[in-house]
This record gives sequence, structure tokens and C-alpha cells, in this order.
Amino acid sequence: MSTPDLPPQQPQQPQYQPAPGAPQYQPGQQPGYNTMAIVAFILSFFISLVGVILGFVALSQIKKTGEQGRGFAIAGIIIGFAEIVLGIIITIIFIAIAASVGYQYSTN
Repeated sequence: MSTPDLPPQQPQQPQYQPAPGAPQYQPGQQPGYNTMAIVAFILSFFISLVGVILGFVALSQIKKTGEQGRGFAIAGIIIGFAEIVLGIIITIIFIAIAASVGYQYSTN
């Protein structure tokens, strides 16, 4: 008895599984914005130090997850640092003026 001719089998492509904890995005679908990056941007105007810290944390998360929002995180860091430096400069100027006025009143 002879065996019937079978069509040649196509080699199957391996099925890749995403890494555990990796985001499950469909092909062609853009990942959303990182919420912490947006919060860092907003808080950098009101509580500068918190905005800077959250901006760095958001950048780390964005690097791992591939989400959008890198610009918001960087803007939060820059604005937060700028406000901190500006606050230090204004404080130094205020102390210098107060010391100058105090010195003038003490010598008169």
C-alpha cells in the first residue's frame, strides 16, 4: 500500500508572547499619555519640588511602557527647577534688602 501524496507543510511562525507586565497594545494603536507626566506638568506651577520629582518618575515609566507624555514630563522638570531657582534668587534679594534697611535704621 502506498501513502497518498500530502502537500508540503508550511513551517509555522513562532508565536511571541509579550513580557509579563508589558502593556497590551493592538497593532497600530497609540498608547495613551502617562498620567504622572501630566500631573508633574500641572504641579510644577504650584508645588515645584513635587513637579520635578514626579517628572523624573514619569520619564522612567515612559521609558519602560512606551507611553506618550515625555514632553509633559520634561516640561514639568524644567518649569519646576526654574521656579525653585527663581524662588531662591528672590529670597536672597529679599534678605539683602531687609538687611540693608535694617542696617540703615540701626545706624541712624
